[in-house]
Amino acid sequence: MKKQAILFWIVIALAVFNILDGLFGKRSLNLGSVLVPLVLVAIVFLLYKYPPRKYKKTAPKIKPSARTMAKVAAERRPATGGKRKTYPFQVIEGQKGKNDDDLPKYH
Repeated sequence: MKKQAILFWIVIALAVFNILDGLFGKRSLNLGSVLVPLVLVAIVFLLYKYPPRKYKKTAPKIKPSARTMAKVAAERRPATGGKRKTYPFQVIEGQKGKNDDDLPKYH
């Protein structure tokens, strides 16, 4: 979870606790004790929803060159069924021979 989300929900919980404490606590509820948490919640919500520009991640707008676009286009083309490479390797049978008892049962 992001740090901003955690901070946002902590502030919301504290504001709700303050309002409930004012409603059901021994002290009386006045406009100042409700207005301050509501304004604080509104400010935090607006900053969470619409963060300042310096915290937004933006990618730089760079126009790729024609060479770069040609390379990207060449990589995207599907490989045609060209000739298969031949490798100078071959499998050499060992001297032990094959034993069916040594093979795993689950294959």
